[in-house]
Amino acid sequence: MTINATLCYLRRNGRTLMLFRNKKPADIHKSKWNGLGGKMEPGESPEECAVREIHEESGLVAVDPRMRGILTFPRFDGANDWIVFVFTVENFRGSMHASPEGELKWIEDVDLADLPLWEGDRIFLPLLNQERFFSGKFIYRSGRLTDHVVVFHPADS
Repeated sequence: MTINATLCYLRRNGRTLMLFRNKKPADIHKSKWNGLGGKMEPGESPEECAVREIHEESGLVAVDPRMRGILTFPRFDGANDWIVFVFTVENFRGSMHASPEGELKWIEDVDLADLPLWEGDRIFLPLLNQERFFSGKFIYRSGRLTDHVVVFHPADS
């Protein structure tokens, strides 16, 4: 089965809003820092999912999320292929509330790689600063990155 999802990075003043996944006992992301996001609902576009998930997980309302790339994670959870639409959001409003998923924290961009992240995140997070759209495939086995490929697409001219 294929699961479509979003992964969103809210950014402001050299910092990125990250989520330390520590509240759900059976969370595949438990004890890792991640962006906000989640599974798309039936009939939902990636942009609609991004806005909904950001609001549910933080209370913030995303304005004009920008899709930066698409990631494929074959059999990421041992059974399902995940296709993840990656967004950055620099325009948002509202007040942040506690997340049902874990601890929210603004992290200095220069410190992101020092967090306990999925190994592939260290590869694609720097790509969010480029203008080129990217797609990537990240293969994990037993929670470890075993292979990956990233393809860049030309920037709009």
